[in-house]
Amino acid sequence: MTNKKKPKVYITRKLPDVVETRMRELFDAELNIDDTPRSQPELVAAVKRADVLVPTLTDRIDAALIEQAGPQLKLIASFSNGVDHIDIDAAARHGITVTNTPNVLTEDTADMTMALILAVPRRLIEGANILTDRRGEWAGWSPTWMLGRRISGKRVGIVGMGRIGTAVARRAKAFGLSIHYHNRKRVSAETEEKLEATYWDSLDQMLARVDIVSVNCPSTPATFHLLSARRLALMQPTSYIVNTARGSIVDETALIKCLREGKIAGAGLDVFENEPAVNPKLVKLATEGKVVLLPHMSSATLEGRIDMGDKVVINIRTFIDGHRPPDRVLPGRV
Repeated sequence: MTNKKKPKVYITRKLPDVVETRMRELFDAELNIDDTPRSQPELVAAVKRADVLVPTLTDRIDAALIEQAGPQLKLIASFSNGVDHIDIDAAARHGITVTNTPNVLTEDTADMTMALILAVPRRLIEGANILTDRRGEWAGWSPTWMLGRRISGKRVGIVGMGRIGTAVARRAKAFGLSIHYHNRKRVSAETEEKLEATYWDSLDQMLARVDIVSVNCPSTPATFHLLSARRLALMQPTSYIVNTARGSIVDETALIKCLREGKIAGAGLDVFENEPAVNPKLVKLATEGKVVLLPHMSSATLEGRIDMGDKVVINIRTFIDGHRPPDRVLPGRV
């Protein structure tokens, strides 16, 4: 791919206008103007003719799809931080490079995580709904009405102390929370000192001792249902769980059962096991004020999406110029 002909770039979803304009300037880009999710047959047709595929996290780029790719497809430049939707090993076997867009959504996701950490114990959505959906129910201020739980002085247990987990810890510390974390590897002594963070090599022991659990680890085969029924049962009945990572990390059925039986005080969820479907039992719990549900929007800022698009463009251009793209994902690293 060193000739001067513009490469054929197939983009599966609608991207910010400024990103699409840049794509059209640099490449022979096929856009998805109406943002209709592409079907698997449409993706098959795309990989048979495109030089570069630009999927998103909702596109399933599995081994069966990659097997049908034409010999001209040499790059999958994903518009996503996570790459659990792509079979990296299958791509490598077919000589296809895979890239992602890391390090641009950290602050946005951490902001939303902190928002949920505040919203669930303080009953923020319940209070807002009183004035909109249940007008006339509010009779004025009362000393014992809509009481939530104080954040300051509580312990937050962060599951996954990577970039996002660390950013969450910085925010939580500013709100007076005590920082605890579980990670595959202990963070540096300098980071621990700055955050006054306590490391737990046992996730089980940490879950039993914290007031709020924040799920911030990546989705991998090893983290599927990491928060299992057994582990959720270890949490205190006054504790809360917030998940802005991936729905599959938490056993959703077990979580619903714990919430229904009062074994966990509440939850804030931005991700779900079977997206875009949301379990009706979770919706019912939300109407009862036991959970706050968001439609996978923790990274949804215009600035963040444009930064992601910039990374995709850089990865494609670098690859076309015959160099290793900066955000290449290696087999065995996911």
